[in-house]
Amino acid sequence: MYKLGTRVTFYLVVDERKIRTDWERRGFSFGIWIDPPGQIWEDYVHGVDELLMLAEGEIELSFLGKTFCPEIGEEILIPAGAGHTVCNIGKTTNRWYYGYKRK
Repeated sequence: MYKLGTRVTFYLVVDERKIRTDWERRGFSFGIWIDPPGQIWEDYVHGVDELLMLAEGEIELSFLGKTFCPEIGEEILIPAGAGHTVCNIGKTTNRWYYGYKRK
């Protein structure tokens, strides 16, 4: 039993194989990116839609004037032509999936 106000952490396990299969079925590639704490990828623009999903750690994602801190397993669609920045805001290495829409 937990005391009132006790913080409990739940760990979500992301099934990489299922995500890869789903993205490929939807016409996206699938890749894995691993970043150390503090890594920033600034102002990237792609000519096709991009999917991004956090698998481990913490990231901050900014595009179209909005900033997101997605939860593990949350899928984000970055539209083609949208400049975006991804930053590892956590204290540990992170891992995230990305995929580009196939033409």
